Amino acid sequence: MIVDLRSDTVTRPTPAMLAAMTSADVGDDVYGEDPSVNALEAEAAELFGKEAAVFTPTGSMANQIGLQLLVPPGEELLCDVRSHVVNYEMGAAAALSGISTRTWAAPNGRLDVALIEPIINPPHPYSTTTRAIAVENTHNIGGGTVQPIEELRALRALADAQGLGLHLDGARIWNAHAATGVPLSEYGALFDTVSVCLSKGLGAPVGSLLITDAERAQRARVIRKRLGGGMRQAGFLAAAGRYALANNIERLAEDHARAQHLARSLEPFGICDASQVETNIVLLRLPDIAQVARAAAEQGVKISVLGPDWGRMLTHLDVDDAGIEHAVKVLGDLAG
Repeated sequence: MIVDLRSDTVTRPTPAMLAAMTSADVGDDVYGEDPSVNALEAEAAELFGKEAAVFTPTGSMANQIGLQLLVPPGEELLCDVRSHVVNYEMGAAAALSGISTRTWAAPNGRLDVALIEPIINPPHPYSTTTRAIAVENTHNIGGGTVQPIEELRALRALADAQGLGLHLDGARIWNAHAATGVPLSEYGALFDTVSVCLSKGLGAPVGSLLITDAERAQRARVIRKRLGGGMRQAGFLAAAGRYALANNIERLAEDHARAQHLARSLEPFGICDASQVETNIVLLRLPDIAQVARAAAEQGVKISVLGPDWGRMLTHLDVDDAGIEHAVKVLGDLAG
């Protein structure tokens, strides 16, 4: 048995999703003529209460387009110190868009507006002007942390008062929605640009979306083409995304329940804290985790190593109850 808990990106299309892909109606998306892409974009925009969406190959591209729409070259984005946009996108904001970034420290990645207000730079001839703030929800390295809706509302009020844009890195916003019941449209109303991923918990093989208003969406298509993201008969991929939106959002609750069971079962070994598990991510803390990961892989259990003494496990649609029990046994034996 192979139980791959390294990420929810390792999911594979189900037979039903593959059937939807192979029967997709397609055209040339660069010309705006792919009906499956157009339908996906319209459906996603409606879910978030926005005017438009732009299909992109990756979440990093969707993020970078969103940031470029909000922050001119030479000006500044604020985000937390462990956010994906500054840690795992290869310095793209600076390298591709000339965007400067500054960060605040957020324990477990949780948003605290009181930490942000003091570091905003207003327009001034001797300092870099802050133009936007990015928030990640759920927070990956924070351990699947769900951002409190009241803090997001407070952030929107602060941004409006300061004339700032807001970008949501919502790669796993579906998990936040599943965990809290907060409507996706409410999250959409609080942000100017929203990136969402279809190829993590929702199980599509490829694809993300940048969701925003109609004017920004038009500019986003230019940026996407400039970045090499203009795809042709992309409807085969869009069909997987449409299937995911229609069938795989509600089932995320199963992943959350399995993550809780995994964490509670391993907590007695002192290697994780079940009280910190809010969605589908379980953080591990143990010495020599790289050695443990190698030993676990030999027994069919794959985990991510993020540092010398910590790592990560994610539940997803390709891990069932039997897989969780196997992971518990293997990791429990190694930790014990």
